[in-house]
Parts: sequence; C-alpha cells; structure tokens
Amino acid sequence: QHGSLNKYHHSHPLRERARKLSQGILVIRFEMPFNIWCDGCQNHIGMGVRYNAEKKKVGNYYTTPVYRFRMKCHLCVNYIELQTDPGNCDYVIVSGARRKEERWDPGDSAQVLPTTPEQRERLAVDPMFRLEHGVTDRGVLERAAPTLTRLQEAQDAWKDDFGLNSRLRRRFREEKKTLREEEEEAAALRARAGLSIPLLREEEEDRRLAALLTLRAPD
Repeated sequence: QHGSLNKYHHSHPLRERARKLSQGILVIRFEMPFNIWCDGCQNHIGMGVRYNAEKKKVGNYYTTPVYRFRMKCHLCVNYIELQTDPGNCDYVIVSGARRKEERWDPGDSAQVLPTTPEQRERLAVDPMFRLEHGVTDRGVLERAAPTLTRLQEAQDAWKDDFGLNSRLRRRFREEKKTLREEEEEAAALRARAGLSIPLLREEEEDRRLAALLTLRAPD
C-alpha cells in the first residue's frame, strides 16, 4: 500500500541529512581541502578535518554546478563557508576563515603549464599564434629531452622491485655475518687479555702502526 517503510513513516531515506532538502540544502560529510585559519577563534584548522556541512547549489560555471558548503567550527561558534571553483579546479573561502597560503607558481619550479582557456581560443582562431605556440613547445621539448631521458632511465632501473629487494637483503645478510664475526673476535681478544672495555673495530692504520712498533729498536 505504501510502497516502502520511508513512505509509511513519512520520512526521507537520508533521515536528518535531508531535514533542509526543501530549501535545496543537503547535509554531507565534508573534508577541509586545505589549511585555514578560523576568523572566530583564530585557531588553525588542518587539511582533512571533517565536518557535517550544509551543501547547496549556488550557480553554474558553464554547465558545471557550483556548490557552497557551510559548517560550524569545532573550536568556536563561528560558521565557515567554502565554495567550489570549477574554473580553477579549486575551492575558495566565502566567509568565516582565511586560507593558509601554501600555493606556488608552477613556472617557478619549471613545470609544464597547462594551456589557459584564452590560449585555447586563440589557438583555434589564430593561425600565426598556433604556429608560434608550436615552435615554442618544440623548443621546450628539446630543452627538457635530456632531463626526461634521465628520469626514464632512473624509473626503468627501479622497475625490478624483486631483484632490488633480493640484492639488498643479500647485502644485509653479508654485513650482518661480518659484524657478528668481528664481535666474536673482539670478545675472544678481551677474554685472552682480561679486558672489560669495549674494543673498536681494527683499521688498516692500526695494523701498520702495530707492525712499526713491533720492529722498533729498544732505544
């Protein structure tokens, strides 16, 4: 008759999360996307801290919806609002907090920068700009080719994880065996000489000096 228990109880499947659904608001579990400072208590809130946030659609970026998230700081009564920024693939703070600035310019670290919307538009309609852009890209590729080759060679060298692990374990066993033999030799020497102090590892310089002292004349 009712179709489901939710209809029988006149409730929503999302329960309390949908209490403001008539206003276009859905309560979700939101994770802080970056480090911020709360404007209410001036405390630091780290990236990854989770809140029960009210999610609401506030507009569109072309055909991509823009959502706003409103949540209460867990350290005070201040409310923080963040909003998606599809154009820059990021979030922006609307109110209640300020971002801890940890961004950098990709050009400063010699990263390959993506083509901006303005550049894509010019590439589509301007043949001269497209030609100049192609020449510039080829120059960047030629300059980056040696670095890319070294990175590829380094990556190929680490592909055989099993072989590297086997060699590392074999070297560790050999070093452990050598260390154990040296400790047994030092213990035997202390026992013969009646010493109770630890002995340092014998070096080549020690052997040479001992030979000179053995051959030295009494005077």
